[in-house]
Amino acid sequence: MRPREVLGQAARLASSGLLLQVLFRLITFVLNAFILRFLSKEIVGIVNVRLTLLYSTTIFLAREAFRRACLSGSTRRDWSQTLNLLWLTVPLGVFWSVFLGWAWLQLLAVPDPDVIPHYGTGVVLFGFSAVVELLGEPFRVLAQAHMFVKLKVIAESLSVILKSVLTAFLVLCLPHWGLYIFSLAQLFYTAVLVLCYVIYFTKLLGSPESAKQQVLPVSRMTDMLPNITRSRAFVNWEEAKLTWSFFKQSFLKQILTEGERYVMTFLNVLNFGDQGVYDIVNNLGSLVARLIFQPIEESFYIFFAKVLEREKDATLQKEEDVAVAAAVLESLLKLALLTGLTISVFGFAYSQLALDIYGGAMLSSGSGPVLLRAYCLYVLLLAINGVTECFTFAAMSKEEVDRYNFTMLALSSSFLLLAYLLTHWCGSVGFILANCFNMGIRITHSLCFIHHYYRKSPHKPLAGLFLSPVLLGAFALSGGITAVSKVFLCCERGWPAKLLHVAVGALCLGATLGTAFLTETKLIHFLRTQLGVSRLTDKTT
Repeated sequence: MRPREVLGQAARLASSGLLLQVLFRLITFVLNAFILRFLSKEIVGIVNVRLTLLYSTTIFLAREAFRRACLSGSTRRDWSQTLNLLWLTVPLGVFWSVFLGWAWLQLLAVPDPDVIPHYGTGVVLFGFSAVVELLGEPFRVLAQAHMFVKLKVIAESLSVILKSVLTAFLVLCLPHWGLYIFSLAQLFYTAVLVLCYVIYFTKLLGSPESAKQQVLPVSRMTDMLPNITRSRAFVNWEEAKLTWSFFKQSFLKQILTEGERYVMTFLNVLNFGDQGVYDIVNNLGSLVARLIFQPIEESFYIFFAKVLEREKDATLQKEEDVAVAAAVLESLLKLALLTGLTISVFGFAYSQLALDIYGGAMLSSGSGPVLLRAYCLYVLLLAINGVTECFTFAAMSKEEVDRYNFTMLALSSSFLLLAYLLTHWCGSVGFILANCFNMGIRITHSLCFIHHYYRKSPHKPLAGLFLSPVLLGAFALSGGITAVSKVFLCCERGWPAKLLHVAVGALCLGATLGTAFLTETKLIHFLRTQLGVSRLTDKTT
């Protein structure tokens, strides 16, 4: 497949169904805001920090390395061996679920059962839900590798919405159930998610006339199950070795990704109430990252992995592949920088208002606004890191991945120590500052790799990190105006003043985006081209 065809598919994967995904997320956002008004900060801390950490750790350790290894390279492979490798995530998930569940019950402080009942049942059900989700991993990887665009969006969005609806219903009707509510909702979420993929492939493989069925490497559902034959190895050992490299890396990356939750959980630097407020702010602040940055990172990782060959630098690859990859990387960096900078500039003046609307006085008073303002700065770094790492991990050789593991080990240790110290010094905002430091180091490493990768090439994709002085001036002016507006109009002067504050921000945002449209013509052309390709492809599929 030609690079530009792969680019079109990646753009389609990132953009197609985006409006549908935003709609589903907004519905979930409203439901969660409603649920929040019936919960204490303490139960939010237990569910969103401790139990969710158990679930995410199990999923990440059992799945992440397999997914990255099996999505690298071309789709032309022995898929029976790849599917066999993916099924190994299930026993690995059982091991991590049992081991971590024991640690959560025996090594961590158990909350007061009079305040938060049914903690033990919650641990068991959250661990079991992780294993249930892993049962769908072969289907999800096969769908993602063949870019079944809307399946992922609909399956994940539908399962999240149904989970929120069930949680809201149980909170209203059976509030005395405590952690039973959230445990059953989590198990329901994973079951719906897996069933969406299983039902889709069952119908697809049962329709031989389907165009999509013709491109799949399997012809019936039994081909998706583990297959043992004497004529070939159970798994592709090159994929297995790459999986082991990514596993060592994923273990460290999980510490960096969820480091603050590990510190909160194991070192007890914050009480359950403060943990709950921090997690709500963290989820609210990362909403844009989940909606925009994560789909872009996942889709274009596949693009870079298919277009570029590992083990080779830019001078040893096809010129067309290198040129397309460089142009895409430059545009993605520019898009990430503009999006992150917009959130950082406008987030400073509108954090308190956003928290007041979302969770009321519980969030808008106290440390909530300071946390969200700090998180807006972190989102800028998160956006840039997502783009740089998706290229870096797709282009690294196995040896470079192994070397990077040692860097991640040192970074993990320093991050945990810094998070612990900063939290004692400045409270929960210390976690965000430590994350900013961690993200800055990772960005620096990726930028060095990209610079070295293209050093002998005429292409300079890192130019995407530079904005025009006019646009920078527009951001500075907008930040100043909205900061003054916040002082005089927000947030204790009633709704007319709040609405006027929002209007000021809307005018400044419009002026800033208009300036970006006039000055960043190369990025605008890239977006128009790829979104046009995406829409055209949608009409023909």
